[in-house]
Amino acid sequence: MSLHTLPLPELDGAEVVVPAPGIGPGNWAGAATVTLVDDTFWLAYRIRRPLDAGRGLSTVVASSVDGVRFRTEAQVFRDQFGAESFERPVVLRRPDGGWRLYLSCATPGSKHWWIEALDADTPQGLPTGRRTVVLAGDDAVAVKDPVITERDGRWEMWVCEHPLTEPGQEDRMSTAYLTSDDGLVWQRHGTVLEPRPDAWDARGARVTTVLSHDPLVVLYDGRPRAEDNWHETTGVASAQDGALVADDSVPPLRSPHSDGALRYASAVPLPDGSTRFYVEVAREDGAHDLVTSLSRA
Repeated sequence: MSLHTLPLPELDGAEVVVPAPGIGPGNWAGAATVTLVDDTFWLAYRIRRPLDAGRGLSTVVASSVDGVRFRTEAQVFRDQFGAESFERPVVLRRPDGGWRLYLSCATPGSKHWWIEALDADTPQGLPTGRRTVVLAGDDAVAVKDPVITERDGRWEMWVCEHPLTEPGQEDRMSTAYLTSDDGLVWQRHGTVLEPRPDAWDARGARVTTVLSHDPLVVLYDGRPRAEDNWHETTGVASAQDGALVADDSVPPLRSPHSDGALRYASAVPLPDGSTRFYVEVAREDGAHDLVTSLSRA
C-alpha cells in the first residue's frame, strides 16, 4: 500500500451515525470499532457525558446493512462492571461462530483502566455473557482502547498504555503490541509506537485502526500537550524494523470545528475495494458525533 493509494477518513460528505448525547464539550458518541460480518456492519461504541455528569455511561452494540443507519442490538452499562467509565470497545464474531465484546473499564477513584471481554452465542446475549478479564493492568500501567484483529487463528492486539508512575502525568499514552491464541490470554511483545518530542504527537500515540497488514500501516491518535487530552487528531504510521514509525508526509487529520478532535478511526475494507471509515469528530458546539465516510482511494 503506497501513500498515493492510501484510504483516509474524509469529512466532506460524512454522515452522522450516532449524534452526541447532548450539547457542548464532554458529550461524545464514538470511540467506535466496526466490523463487516456476512454483509452486515457490526458497530460497538460508547456514550459519554461530561466529567460532572457521569463520563462513559454505556457501551452499545448495533447492526446495519448499509453502514450508515444502525439498529441497537445490545447495551452494556458500566455499573455491571463496577467501572467509573467506559472507553473504546471492540465487537467481533469469534472463529467458532460466537460473539465477543471487549470493554475498556475505568477503576473508580483512580487513573487505572482494565480490559474485560464478554462472550455469548449471539450479539443480543452479550450483556449477560461470560466475563473474562483479558488485560488487568497494574499499579504502573493502565490499559484501554484495544485494536484487535483475528486472522487464521492468530489474534493481534494494539493496546493503549498509560503510565501511572508519576502523579498528574497519567494522560501520557503509547501503544504496545500483543498476540494470542484465543483472544483471551495475551502475550505482550513490547511498545511499538511512542510519542515524539516536539511533534504533534508529543504527549501520546495510540493506534486506532489497521489499514493494511502487509505492509503494516495504521492510523493513530496523537496530541501535543496534556491540555489536548480528549482532543486527539489522526496520523499515519507504518512498520519499520519491528516498530511503527509516523509518516509526516500525511498531515494530521482534524476537525475544522471546536477542539479539532478527529479520533478513534475505524476502517472497514469493502468488497469493491473502497473503505468505509468511522471516526469521532468535534462539531461546532464542542460535542463529538460518530460519523462515517466512504473512501475510494
